[in-house]
Amino acid sequence: MCFGDKEDNEKEPLKDGNYRGPVTNRSCTDIICCIIFIIFLVAFAGVSIFAYVKGDYQLILYPLDSKNNLCGFGTKEQKPYLLFSDITRCMSPVVFLMGCDTPQICVTKCPSKTEVAPKQYCEDQDISDSECPLYAIQSRDLLKRCVPDITAFAKTPNILDKVNVTENDVISSTKIMEGVFKAKSYAEQIIKDVMTSWWIILVALIIAMFVSLLWIFLMRWVAGIMVWFGVIAFLVLFAAGCGVSAWKYTIWKDSDEQMTVGFNPLLFTFSKAKFYLWTSIITGVIFAIFLLILLVLFSRIRIAIALIKEGSRAVGSIMSTLLWPIIPFILQIGVIFLWLSVAVHLYAVNRSSNLKVNSSETNAIVAQIESLCSGLPTNETNACSVMRSMESYTLYLQIYALFMFFWLINFVSAMGQLTLAGAFASYYWSFKKPDDIPSLPLLKSFWRCFRYHFGSLAFGSLLIAIVQMIRVLLEYLDHKLKDVENPLAKFILKCMKCCFWCLEKFLKFLNKNAYIMIAVHGKNFCASAKDAFMLILANIARTVVIDKSTSFVLFLSRLAIVCAIGFASYAVFGQKISHGASEYIDELKLSFHVVPIVIIVIGTYIITSLFFSVYDMAVDTLFLCFLDDLNVNDGSAEKPYFMSKQLMSILGKNNKDTDK
Repeated sequence: MCFGDKEDNEKEPLKDGNYRGPVTNRSCTDIICCIIFIIFLVAFAGVSIFAYVKGDYQLILYPLDSKNNLCGFGTKEQKPYLLFSDITRCMSPVVFLMGCDTPQICVTKCPSKTEVAPKQYCEDQDISDSECPLYAIQSRDLLKRCVPDITAFAKTPNILDKVNVTENDVISSTKIMEGVFKAKSYAEQIIKDVMTSWWIILVALIIAMFVSLLWIFLMRWVAGIMVWFGVIAFLVLFAAGCGVSAWKYTIWKDSDEQMTVGFNPLLFTFSKAKFYLWTSIITGVIFAIFLLILLVLFSRIRIAIALIKEGSRAVGSIMSTLLWPIIPFILQIGVIFLWLSVAVHLYAVNRSSNLKVNSSETNAIVAQIESLCSGLPTNETNACSVMRSMESYTLYLQIYALFMFFWLINFVSAMGQLTLAGAFASYYWSFKKPDDIPSLPLLKSFWRCFRYHFGSLAFGSLLIAIVQMIRVLLEYLDHKLKDVENPLAKFILKCMKCCFWCLEKFLKFLNKNAYIMIAVHGKNFCASAKDAFMLILANIARTVVIDKSTSFVLFLSRLAIVCAIGFASYAVFGQKISHGASEYIDELKLSFHVVPIVIIVIGTYIITSLFFSVYDMAVDTLFLCFLDDLNVNDGSAEKPYFMSKQLMSILGKNNKDTDK
């Protein structure tokens, strides 16, 4: 455990001359961390049950007035719209979720004219009442909220002079509210586009999956050719873009003709000459940068290719590893949906607190609200109060749910890494490959992961989750201090954000290598992290040259597939292909043609990342095992190297008097 383990006092495998690979006699590690994680999981289950039982997400869709009456239902059935007393108090991007800090009134209809102190919107006809609006501006309905019509100011330019409000204040807050509320409208259009074009998106993602599998399948035998093909293909794409754009520029440089770029409704008009000029410059600069990097890393890429070939052999010997990333991916998707669902229902619990409805109504929505109130005490006739005592705690429950989201996401990622590391470590430490590789190495590694190292996974993921929560807090403080005139505070905050970003990246790197050492030696997280760090620190040059060059090459291979699928989807939805296909795209009547393209590109990147992550983990595991091998063995008959002959020849190593 992190707090002391009897294993720590035994002979360290890193210094043991008789060490011969992954240990078989293991004991549970980081037991205290395991117990804490289980307790937090049980508590999160309780929070989730509370949210689902007491929260109704439908309540979020309907506006509430300042007295928690649901507009359009119950006693406010004839008043379905919400009017904001002072629209200038709604100048925050979170108004749709948190509401405006101003009295809000349910009204029969939105104001049709601009006036000062309108009595018709006062429930008690008392102008002095704080619930009465100081002014009313000609408004229009937006999601049952009355949002001022900016064009009305031209008709009554001086009407706001009678109150302590400026026209700019109203316009500013209105634009913010309008933008936030319109987000839901855009979201509905986007969802409609996705539902309309879902099968095209699905086909594109299936093609991306098969291309990725084919790429990886071919790399097993021709890794060098495929890697260089990926690097060159990436360069050719930008070189072609630069060349074609430059050629187009020579054609249009003396013309003033305009062109429209983008997708409806996001359309931009440019001069054709300037557009092609800047396109050629941007693509040319990207091409030059990557070409320069390629020339500098040329010799190192050769070593990286050798490691990828060795990784290809490892993956080829354990083909089940190619399908393994699907399991952590599905689990992470499940965690995301669980957290979103719990967060929405918790917000609904907070919103339903003190909600007032007419108990005599039979409306379906009111019936749902009444079901929340059943069995709970009420303090008013025709009204109910839902979990009044929990209202002040829902914010803390939201914070707890967010923390558990980070912890679970990182836990699933750690589980995937440790399982793969154990499988590939079994490959490396097999003296005669592939004959000595144990049966079902992936399944056995997964069993060891949960049987012995559940606590280590929890501990490593906890560290990253804590840092991520701190980063969220810093982002919140940054948002709060946005309008504060304190340069020193802003500078310190920026520095802290940068430091914790770097800390998170470092912890992820350290955790990954710690999991490899756990898979090999079976020690606790702290000891494994220390061993991995010291091993890498002693071989920092090799780490930078080999490991990072390999990651760069795999990234380019990934990017080549993403760019190819992205350009193909642009050709389809941008109607750059056959006339028949263009007519079919027109029949879909998409609001945003860019939506399916973005989804396809993001989905392709996720798919390629899943499959190439296997290779990345294979190379990282083999590299760290190689460093461990060099540290423990010397190539003699008593302590031979476990690395393959191909890897030994590249690195100038050999086994003496040993026929491997």
